Amino acid sequence: MRQNVVWLAVSGLLALTWTPASLTAQGFSVNEHSSCAMGRAGTGVADPCDDGSSMFYNPAGLAGTPKGRTQISAGGTLIRPSGGFTQDATGLSSDLNDKTFPVPALYVTHGFSDRFAAGLGVFAPYGLTTDWPTNAIGRFSSYKSVIRNIYIQPTVAVKLGKYVKLGAGFDLNLLHLELNQRVDLSEQTAVPGITFGNLGIPTGTDFADAKIKGSKTGYGYHVGLTLQPTDKLSFGVRYLSRQKIDGIDGKATFRQINTGILLPASNPLGAPAGTPLDAILAPQFQPGGSLVSQGGATGVRLPEQLSLGVSFRPTSKLHLLFDYGLQNWKVWDTIVLDFSILGPTVLPQDFKKTDSWRFGGEYNVGSSSIVRAGFLTHSGAAPDANVTPTLPEGGRTEFTAGFGTRLGGSGHIDLAYQYIDQADRRGRSREAGTPNDGIYNFKAHLFGATFTWNF
Repeated sequence: MRQNVVWLAVSGLLALTWTPASLTAQGFSVNEHSSCAMGRAGTGVADPCDDGSSMFYNPAGLAGTPKGRTQISAGGTLIRPSGGFTQDATGLSSDLNDKTFPVPALYVTHGFSDRFAAGLGVFAPYGLTTDWPTNAIGRFSSYKSVIRNIYIQPTVAVKLGKYVKLGAGFDLNLLHLELNQRVDLSEQTAVPGITFGNLGIPTGTDFADAKIKGSKTGYGYHVGLTLQPTDKLSFGVRYLSRQKIDGIDGKATFRQINTGILLPASNPLGAPAGTPLDAILAPQFQPGGSLVSQGGATGVRLPEQLSLGVSFRPTSKLHLLFDYGLQNWKVWDTIVLDFSILGPTVLPQDFKKTDSWRFGGEYNVGSSSIVRAGFLTHSGAAPDANVTPTLPEGGRTEFTAGFGTRLGGSGHIDLAYQYIDQADRRGRSREAGTPNDGIYNFKAHLFGATFTWNF
């Protein structure tokens, strides 16, 4: 049984290493770091919102901060996902747990002169959880995957003449991951050459619960440029660097799940009739057994991202925006895992580049309020073989709406709503190498609020 269980740790740590990167491609990534930008479908490369979020959307926008002004923005997005998996052969289905996930953001900026500004942003670009019931069909691949990822971005920006702004900064990436999954007894070796499934143990018999965690800090940079030839028209470009994070250490812990099975007479294990199978398995969870804490290490690459944007103001009240984004997920071709028991393992991923297209607009209502709306669509990075309970992603279309208004003379509030409609996609419910066996569906409602104060 040792070899099967160690492979569980390998596959679990693999899920930990590729999950966060895949999330940024789309999946459960969070691009909503500003309720203002969220209301207009996340557009902001050519003309970011006045709430500090330019540090994410385009750091060059920070150069528009007035001299002597200090601005603090605090807010977040509540994400309420829903979805499920339906198995082909049985027609059985499992639904995600009904939960809401908060994703906060904080920005502080200051204008030091008419040409120079600086700021600090703190936000969570991977702040969600895929949370299935412990009896879900895909529990042997993953039933709960937690991504807690905090970006800290110090940023500076400067005006280069009348029309050009340039911004850049440093990215500190605090990464923590957790994977929870069940272990199927029927797939484990009972005696050499014979699995428990061969002994009549039904497929899908839970006998262990595994929790695998990993943490690491990554580093990168971001740069942005805006060009505004007229008061009505501006262009922007933003680049986020590739990150290579080595030495991600993972630790796997196991807990026994009682099966309640009693062994029959003349069983191949040589135990007396009526012996509880759980008693036979218990030593595996004790020192010297296979199901004790195990570790491993790997490295990952987060791809570079390039975003282009256009902003147009046809009238004094109407503002139209368009952004295009490209993420180079082809860097995820293989992953190398190095374990103390199994040694190095090379696993192919074969991800592809992704595109996103965002259209947004806003309209001034009176002298102090703005209404917003937008639409976006983007493709998925994972190939068909990697659509799993950990990341059941697919192509998406999303619709947004928002509202902003001033709060006296010192600040403003922005509110937003976003609906995610993901196309159904075939995927697998079991470990790597098994065929796709069902359909994943996914939807989500997002609610955002950001409060901004100027001093």
